[in-house]
Amino acid sequence: MSKRAGPAEDLAAALTGAVAGDPDAFAALWRILHPPVLRYLRVVCGEAAEDVASETWLQVSRDVAGFNGDPTSFRVWLFRIARHRGIDENRRAWRRREEATEDVAELVGSVAVRDVALDVIELDGTDWALKLIGTLPKEQAEAVLLRVVGGLDVADTARVLGKRPGAVRVAAMRGLRRLAEHPQVRARHLGREEG
Repeated sequence: MSKRAGPAEDLAAALTGAVAGDPDAFAALWRILHPPVLRYLRVVCGEAAEDVASETWLQVSRDVAGFNGDPTSFRVWLFRIARHRGIDENRRAWRRREEATEDVAELVGSVAVRDVALDVIELDGTDWALKLIGTLPKEQAEAVLLRVVGGLDVADTARVLGKRPGAVRVAAMRGLRRLAEHPQVRARHLGREEG
């Protein structure tokens, strides 16, 4: 009986194949990483998230053959591209005088702080959680999303955001504390404890 590969092995195999030019491997890479990229972009650039995600994957498809690194480095590279595309979209929207998207802040956290973000996501569904995270300052929201949704550690999140790990850690911790103190989150925790 053969043992099925885990998510880390699936990602590593898909990355190796995509770098070698295998379209099926690239499709697997997309299936694994598109959902977290899209969730991240929904907070960073709102309604334009689908378009920005498409631009992100288009650039990745053009440049993946030149990528040299492990799956963690690929995640960092991918989210850095997504972030830059999101920033570009927000600038275009600003120039068009469209309604600005809500600021998103950096979030980084320890295991206890990370649990708060996961609780927020699991409480009422992804859309509710992303809207709630979107109310955080930009730096805090980005840090939380990259840590929790993107699955990056503090150092990798700092690489994506172009900041020092300490700044990312502080932003994430502050964002997660704000989430933990949010009235909707507190009400849900009380409801679970009473139920």
